[in-house]
Amino acid sequence: MTKEINDKPFVIKTKTLIDELKAVCASYGLGNDGNEFKIISQIFLYKFLNDKFASEIKQVKPELAEVEHWEKELAKMEDNEYQMLRYQMSDATAFLLPHQLIPNLFDRQNEPDFAKTVDDTLADISATNNDLFAVKTEDGQKIRLFDRITEFVSSKRDAFAVALFNKLTIFNFENIMGEGFDFFSTIFEYLIKDYNSDAGGKYAEYYTPHAVSEIIANILVPNPVKDKIIYDPSAGSGSLLMNLAHAIGQDKCTVYSQDISQKSSNLLRLNLVLNNLVHSIENVIQGNTMTDPYHKKEGKLRTFDYIVSNPPFKLDFSDDVEILKKKENKDRFFAGIPNVPKKAKDKMAIYTLFLQHIMYSLNDTGKAAIVVPTGFITAQSGIDKKIRQKLVDTKMLAGVVSMPSNIFATTGTNVSIVFLDKENKEDVVLIDASNLGTTVKEDKNQKTLLSEDEEYQIINTFINKEAIEDFSVVVKYDDIKVKKYSLSAGQYFEVKIEYIDITAEEFDTKLKGFENNLDKLFTESDKLESQIQRNFKSLKYE
Repeated sequence: MTKEINDKPFVIKTKTLIDELKAVCASYGLGNDGNEFKIISQIFLYKFLNDKFASEIKQVKPELAEVEHWEKELAKMEDNEYQMLRYQMSDATAFLLPHQLIPNLFDRQNEPDFAKTVDDTLADISATNNDLFAVKTEDGQKIRLFDRITEFVSSKRDAFAVALFNKLTIFNFENIMGEGFDFFSTIFEYLIKDYNSDAGGKYAEYYTPHAVSEIIANILVPNPVKDKIIYDPSAGSGSLLMNLAHAIGQDKCTVYSQDISQKSSNLLRLNLVLNNLVHSIENVIQGNTMTDPYHKKEGKLRTFDYIVSNPPFKLDFSDDVEILKKKENKDRFFAGIPNVPKKAKDKMAIYTLFLQHIMYSLNDTGKAAIVVPTGFITAQSGIDKKIRQKLVDTKMLAGVVSMPSNIFATTGTNVSIVFLDKENKEDVVLIDASNLGTTVKEDKNQKTLLSEDEEYQIINTFINKEAIEDFSVVVKYDDIKVKKYSLSAGQYFEVKIEYIDITAEEFDTKLKGFENNLDKLFTESDKLESQIQRNFKSLKYE
C-alpha cells in the first residue's frame, strides 16, 4: 500500500483499534494464543457490521442522524415498524436488533454475567444472519459467523468482555464506509499480519505479497469486463481474489473459493465483508479441493472466467493419493499424481495438482495466473514437463514472469507466475524480473520489495508484449517446442558477441605480442622443469 494511504488519520485510528484489542487479549493471557486470532477477527467484524448497520439505518431514517443517541431512539420503535426497515436496507448489510447494537450493549456492562450476554448476543446475530454470512463446508454444514468469544479466557470473563467493549468506542467506521479497496486491503493486511500461518493444517495461509497480487490482477484484466465468475482453489485469506475483484469491479463479478482450512475460510469471509463482496460468501467453501472439489454445475466441475492461485508448493498429501488416482480424476490430473517422497512426505510437490486442476477448470475463454516454484518452468522430465507441454501444445499459455528472490518473506523459494489464456493462440511473453526490487529486512527474514514503477514495468511489458534486452522476450509456440518447452526467459535472450574493428598493422602488432608472451612462458617452463629435475636428484634416503 502507498504511504499516502497509511498516513491517513482513519487508517491510523483503525490500526490503533486493532492494537488496543490485541493488548486486551495479551493482558488476559492470550497474547499470540491460537484463540486470540478468533477474538480479534470476530470482535473487529462485529464492530464493522455494527457501524455499517448504523450508517445505513441513518440513510433509511435520516432523522436518526440528527439525534445524539440514535440507538436509543431506534429501541423505541414498534417491532413491526422496526422489522420493516430490513426491507429498505441493502441485502449485504447484517440486520441487528436494538439490544444487539454496541452502544446499547455497552450500557449493560455492569450487569451480572456481562460476558454471557455478549456471547449470547453474538450467537443471536449469527443465527439471524446465517443465510447471508455463513461459510459452508464441503458436506454442506454451515460455519457460524461468531464463536462465544469470552469463553476463550479461563477467568475474569466479565472483565474481559468489558475491556473489549471499552476499545470498540475508540473509532467509528460510519464515516468511512465509502472508502475503497486501498483502505480496506491495508486494514485487512494489518489485522491478520500476526496470524498468517496455520501450523498443523494442510494448506498454509499465505498472504500473497501486494506486488504479486497487483501484477496478477492488472495483467489478467487490462480492459473493463463485467459479469465474470472468479475462483481460487487454495484461497487462503483471499488477497489474490480481492485484488482481482477490485480490478474487475466488486459489482461486476462473483467470487468462488475453496480451502481446506477453516481459519482461512473465516479470514476470507471477513475480507469479503470489508470489500463489499458479501454476495459471494455463500460460495466460500471449507474443504479439500483436490479430493472433493465442491463447485459443480449440472453434475460436472464448474468452469470459470478467471482463476488465481498461490497454492502450497510441497505438503504431505500421501493419505489422498489413492483417491486422486481414481478413474474419475484421470482427465483432471492428466499429467499424473506426484510421487510421495520416502523420507520426507511433506515434500510432496502438490502444486502440480493445483496447476492441473486449474487448467481443467477454465472455461473456453478463461484466463488464469498461478504462483509456482521457478524450478517448474525448466524441469526437463516428470509431471512439470508434461504440464508445460500441454500448455504449449493446446495453445493456452499467455506467458511467465519470473519474480525476484525473497519476494515472499516467509520462504526463500524463487517463484514465477504462470499466466494462462485459452484465447492466446499467438505470441507468448516471458519476463525475467529477477533483478528488480530492493532487499529489506522483515523481522528475521530478507524480503524483496518492488516499487510501483517496477510493478508497472512488468505489467506494461506483459500487456504490450514488448521485447526488452535482458528483461523480456516474445516467442512463438514453436520456439518453445524447440527449447524443449522451457519457459525461462533467459534461455531465449540473444547471446551478443562484440566485434572490434582493427587495421592489419594493429592485428600484426597484437599477434607479435602474443608470440613474445608465449616464448617467455615456454622459457620459464623450461627453467622450472630443470629445477625440479635437479631437486629430485638431490633427494637421499636417510
